[in-house]
Amino acid sequence: MKAVVYERYGGPEVLRLADVPTPRPADDQVLVAVAATSLNLSDWEGLRGSPAYARLSGLRAPRRHVLGSDIAGTVEAVGPGVTRFAPGDEVYGDNLALLGGFAEHAVVRERDLALKPAGLTFVQASTIPQAGAIALQGTARAAAGRRVLVNGAGGGSGTFAIQLAKKLGAHVTGVDNEHKLDYMRSLGADEVVDHRREDFTRERYDLVLDLVAHRSVFAYRRALAPGGVYRCVGGSVRSLLRVLTVGAAAGAVTGRSLGVLVVKQGPSHFAPLAERCATGEISIHVDHTVGLDGVADALAHVGEGRALGKVVVTP
Repeated sequence: MKAVVYERYGGPEVLRLADVPTPRPADDQVLVAVAATSLNLSDWEGLRGSPAYARLSGLRAPRRHVLGSDIAGTVEAVGPGVTRFAPGDEVYGDNLALLGGFAEHAVVRERDLALKPAGLTFVQASTIPQAGAIALQGTARAAAGRRVLVNGAGGGSGTFAIQLAKKLGAHVTGVDNEHKLDYMRSLGADEVVDHRREDFTRERYDLVLDLVAHRSVFAYRRALAPGGVYRCVGGSVRSLLRVLTVGAAAGAVTGRSLGVLVVKQGPSHFAPLAERCATGEISIHVDHTVGLDGVADALAHVGEGRALGKVVVTP
C-alpha cells in the first residue's frame, strides 16, 4: 500500500511517499481502508518532535513512521476478539494510539472507532474526533450571559468551539490572525481579535479556551473575571508547567481557575458532536483536501496556522 512515512524528526522535507506492507489487525484491532484523514496540530508536533511530549513514542526517532490519527473509512478486516464491527462497516475515530492515517490502510483499536453517521461524508467525519472532543469539553462551562474567549479560534477545534459556545448562549470572542477574522465572524463570533495587533488579555472573560498557549500565565489571569476559568490545550512544556504551577497558585489566590484541559478520548466524547453535525446544527468547514502526495505541504499549512477549519487527506 502507499503511505507517507518518516524516519526522523524534522520539517515536511523528511516525509516521503513509499510502498509499505499493508498492516494486519491484531487482537481487538480493525483494519480500515482509509477514505479520509484530517490533519491536527498533533500531527505537526509529531513530525517535528516538538514540544518534548511529542517524542513520547520515541525520544531520538519516531517509532511509528506514519502519522495521522483522525481517520474515516471502511472496515476491511477485523482481528480476533472484535465484536462491534464487520467488513463493510463505515467507521471513523481518533487513532492517536496507533496513528497510520496518512496511508491507504490503517489498523485501529476497536474501542477507538464508531460507526459513521449516514448524514456525514467520510471527509466530514474525519474532521470531528480530536477537534470535536477538545471543543466539546473546552466549552462545557459556556452558558447564557457568560463571556467566552477562544484563542486560536480559526482552526479545527476553534471552528467547533465558537459554534458550541454560541449554541449555549455565550458571548464569544475569537482570537487568531488577521486572515481569519471574517471566517470567525461567519461562525458566529460576536467579537474577533487579531492577536498580532490587539492584546486580548486586557478584557475579562468568564471562560478562556486557549488552543495555542503562548502568553504569560499572569496575562491569562488578568483576562479572567472573578470566578473565571482558563484551560489550555497544547503549547510548550514550559508553558504547560507554568500554568499547572504558578498559574494555578496565582489563580487560586484571586478566585480564578487556571489549568490544562485534560481531554477525554474515545467515541463517547466526540460522537455527540458528529450527530449534531449530521443534522446540520453545527457546521463543518474543510479548508481543502489533498492526496497522499500533498501531505507535506498540508502539514506546513496547518502548522503555520494558515488553515481555516480542517485540512483533509483523501488517499
